[in-house]
Amino acid sequence: MPHLSKKGIELPTSPIRKLVVFSEKAKENGIEVLHLNIGQPDIAAPKEAIKAVTSSNLDLLPYGPSQGTLSYRKKLVEYYNKHKISLSTDDIIVTTGASEALTFALNVICDAGDEIIIPEPFYANYNGFASAASVSVVPVISEFNSQFQLPALENIDEKINAKTKAILLCNPSNPTGYVYSKKEIDTLCELTIKHDIFLIVDEVYREFIYDGDPHYSILSNEKYSQHTVMIDSVSKRYSMCGARVGSLISKNKTLIQNVLKFAHLRLSPPTYALMASEAALSAPESYLEGVMQEYTARRNTLIKELAKIPNVKISHPMGAFYCIVKLPVTNAENFSKFLLTDFNLDNKTVMLAPAKGFYSSPNVGLNEVRIAFILDQKKLILAATILKKALEAYKKFVS
Repeated sequence: MPHLSKKGIELPTSPIRKLVVFSEKAKENGIEVLHLNIGQPDIAAPKEAIKAVTSSNLDLLPYGPSQGTLSYRKKLVEYYNKHKISLSTDDIIVTTGASEALTFALNVICDAGDEIIIPEPFYANYNGFASAASVSVVPVISEFNSQFQLPALENIDEKINAKTKAILLCNPSNPTGYVYSKKEIDTLCELTIKHDIFLIVDEVYREFIYDGDPHYSILSNEKYSQHTVMIDSVSKRYSMCGARVGSLISKNKTLIQNVLKFAHLRLSPPTYALMASEAALSAPESYLEGVMQEYTARRNTLIKELAKIPNVKISHPMGAFYCIVKLPVTNAENFSKFLLTDFNLDNKTVMLAPAKGFYSSPNVGLNEVRIAFILDQKKLILAATILKKALEAYKKFVS
């Protein structure tokens, strides 16, 4: 039998999709599964985006520019200008989703054996992107009791060494819903200048802010422009996860030139998806206003309903559409499996994402889950009821 690569064998399994086999089996048995495990918005995409594809009359789908079409990048420049971020089209590389943008960033910034620092818990696929690039993740733990705010600066600074090439974070955060403040972002930027490394910020949830303060982008301050990289995507903002259109943005010209080499390798982003993404940017402001109103209501409903369950603790999300929840169990992964294999309420159950997979440190987050409030309020209320009943049943199941 031929040998496979160590890299492939050791690539971590997605905790978000790890329990899919059990959910599929439950569905085969006639159980309705309420998916709170994955950030797949259920709100319709802008009609402008869908119409751009359905009304197109292309005779063929040719290659496009590796950096993305100029017309789309011009639209992105206009979009960011509205958010007080001044860019040129040359600062933008359009990618096949934010995933590819992160992969490009790590491969351009890091060599094999280098390190990146990430406050945890963090989006689980960051582990996979780093592993695929032969880069080591150095975690710095954020605390549940402080709503996962940025760890103390000295805790980050002491992790930096000759192998450190970047700090990576998501703002607003997946999975915690925490929104990093201007002070926190600028503090990290000063640290990157001090050590001459990069700060990569995944801003795909920029529009999803619930508690008043505006989002502060990594590209807002020209002082830090040579040390900063923004990752973005249309997936969450416009309910277009399947379009797989993202972007890598930086004012560091040398970095962009090298990212473009990787973009050349995959030739070009998908044509129809680019058409839809460009059209989405023409949607009226009322579209995103309506989306935010709905997600705000969902957040408030979920928090209210979870608070009714004995011994359940919630980290209150400030942004994105996730929260970390502590459950009165010793192993949240076993409980999440139990929900799919041994429990239902009137032929309905819930699928959660065990939070252990969002930590790189061992034996952390064992009793936590990430919940995505991407279902309507009625279903969220039902999901909380199912969770409450399942926790009661689980006590007897494990006793």
